[in-house]
Amino acid sequence: MRTLCLLLSFLCAFAVIGKAQDNIRGAWKSAHGGVNSILLITPNYFSITSYEDTSFIDTMGGTWKADGGSDVSVKIEFNTEERNQIGWEGTVPVSYENGKLVTTQSGGQRVEWTRVDNGDGPLAGSWKITGREQAGKMNTITPGARKTVKILTGTRFQWVAINTDTGEFFGTGGGTYTFENGVYTEKIDFFSRDNSRVGASLSFKGKVDGNSWDHSGLSSKGEPIHEVWTK
Repeated sequence: MRTLCLLLSFLCAFAVIGKAQDNIRGAWKSAHGGVNSILLITPNYFSITSYEDTSFIDTMGGTWKADGGSDVSVKIEFNTEERNQIGWEGTVPVSYENGKLVTTQSGGQRVEWTRVDNGDGPLAGSWKITGREQAGKMNTITPGARKTVKILTGTRFQWVAINTDTGEFFGTGGGTYTFENGVYTEKIDFFSRDNSRVGASLSFKGKVDGNSWDHSGLSSKGEPIHEVWTK
């Protein structure tokens, strides 16, 4: 039940969405007992991930939209700790305290979130992979129930591979990134498939044209990749 309690408390973090969503958009971080928790909020997608210095713990997230007033509608698309929460939809009342992001967990424990960035940047938003080159040919990928989503704020990223129909979770990774002069560079903070990848830095060629992001380089396994992502 820990994840459900976290869900209900984290939803309270969407405190100013109905009135000024730019104030809440971006990356937020809290740390307690050696566990780092990262909350990423883009205009229509969010994720929450917990990890220790060298090991991934859990992640959850999905879509959201403002309903007007002080409520938000949320749909959970992935949850590694409680798969039965996948597909959960609801409208949640929210609150905001003194310009700070504060949540209250089950039992009354308050968690204060520190802003990491304000969600601005050419790559900020949620992206789905829509093309991958194979044998010299770019093949179109039509996202459906099985999809790979990449969530980026101003300085942080997370990708997640899921199937929203079956509740399957295929993997996730995330950390910090920079995008300068056509070069996209990631530094990995967590990787659910292989903790030994933590700390690695990977650079790719990147070009953004409207809602299309052309991405090419070498994967964490050293394999060449060329992908197209669509916002």
